[in-house]
Amino acid sequence: MYLIVGLGNPGKQYDKTRHNMGFDTIDELIDRHRIAGSGIDRKAMYGKGVIAGEKVILAKPMTYMNLSGEAVRELINYYKMDAETELVVIYDDIDLDPGQIRIRKKGSAGGHNGIKNIIAQLGTQNFYRIKVGVGAKPKGWDLADYVLGRFDKDERVLVDEAIKEAADAVELILAEGIETAMNRYNAKKK
Repeated sequence: MYLIVGLGNPGKQYDKTRHNMGFDTIDELIDRHRIAGSGIDRKAMYGKGVIAGEKVILAKPMTYMNLSGEAVRELINYYKMDAETELVVIYDDIDLDPGQIRIRKKGSAGGHNGIKNIIAQLGTQNFYRIKVGVGAKPKGWDLADYVLGRFDKDERVLVDEAIKEAADAVELILAEGIETAMNRYNAKKK
């Protein structure tokens, strides 16, 4: 079984913001695979289903971004999962251009507070990640204002495609493994 977690902030005011790329990707997977929600429990909204022949839990932490690790830890512990081989976290990345995705097997938080909290709660930085590019903040902007803001029309087109690619990447990780997914999606777009 795999736990697929999309990071974001709950509430209508955060819908379609840069920081909610993880939530948007989970929504894409729910729609594609018709996975019914199980409600809110263990600090997350989640549903169970099957993707690429693998049992999955698709989850959106309801803790707000900076405490995402609490929900992830509770789900990992409750379902007795191995975070290093059965967890995939999807989130926004300001170091990638809008429309790009990047897959990693492990790594530091890279300044992302949601990932920082997951690492602290799990006691490891060895878990799979799919980063969805949202672009660098403009000079002089506050980082929180930027990531909680929405995309312009042109960026939105790129990001919507990246969300679909991130969902494709989840499917490929489940079907063929993390290495295959990294080889396919980490190549620079021309």
